[in-house]
Amino acid sequence: MSFIFRRIVIALITLFLVSILCFLIFSVIRGDPATFLSDINASREQVEALREEMGLNRNVIIRYFDWLFNFVSGNPGNSYFFRGEAISSLIFARLPVTIFLALLSVIFILIISFSVSLLTVRREGNIADNIINVFTAAGISAPGFFLGLLFIFIFGFGFKLFTPGNFIDYNENFSGFIKCLFFPALAIAIPNSAILIKFLRSSIFAELQSDYVRTAKSKGASWFYILRCHVLKNSILPAITMLGMIIAEVFSGSIIIEQVFTIPGIGRLLITAISSRDYPLIQAIMVYIAFLVVFANTIADIINMIIDPRINQTGKIK
Repeated sequence: MSFIFRRIVIALITLFLVSILCFLIFSVIRGDPATFLSDINASREQVEALREEMGLNRNVIIRYFDWLFNFVSGNPGNSYFFRGEAISSLIFARLPVTIFLALLSVIFILIISFSVSLLTVRREGNIADNIINVFTAAGISAPGFFLGLLFIFIFGFGFKLFTPGNFIDYNENFSGFIKCLFFPALAIAIPNSAILIKFLRSSIFAELQSDYVRTAKSKGASWFYILRCHVLKNSILPAITMLGMIIAEVFSGSIIIEQVFTIPGIGRLLITAISSRDYPLIQAIMVYIAFLVVFANTIADIINMIIDPRINQTGKIK
């Protein structure tokens, strides 16, 4: 229980530091929000009045804690580009799309990586092992946006399995919504699956050389029994930690993939905010993404502790 509490405290401290960095970066960056929002013919007095109304003349520390309080209470401010619309409504309207895309990507990653790893570790160095090594190297080298463009060209324009640029809202047709996310999720999943396959197979091969495996073989235990009951449990611990890092990559990769497939999620909203210099919206999205990444890594650490109770309060195995 103390380990879980410690991980939660570390996650909260991390998010607090991320919020400070995000706020300070956009506080010192060039460009005056009041000037951006003012009419082109506005006088200097009108601009200064708007700065006073927006609180930009106050001390940066006071502004930070005011912003943090509003952010935690669910009101991170209003957007510049979207004509004063609440940032929370902009994000929560698009957040389900990004979360579904990330969940579908993680499901693909788990299915591909675990099935390929477990089916090809019987013998190291055989033909199947060499083929998998080639495909994992190619998958790691291929960026997600390139696979996305390749999928659009082959499966969109070639085989007509989906219509590029067409998006179906999950409130209208959920099955159609999932179909729209299938190839984008696959484009995110393939490079990350290759990384996890490489990592998991190395961990399994290392465990297969352990003394307890030789002892189990000498007692007549079958290879699948040894793999299922002993090797997999020990080799999956570092894989879960790697999976937490991969989930962070899934969310960062979805930013580009949403733009490639024209999916109206958080990633595309972030690109719009950056191109229009909508600093409050960029701040909020960065903190939300940081929260999802930190949350995923914290859950991965807690799952590791549940699987292996030997992990003590310092996060190390006793």
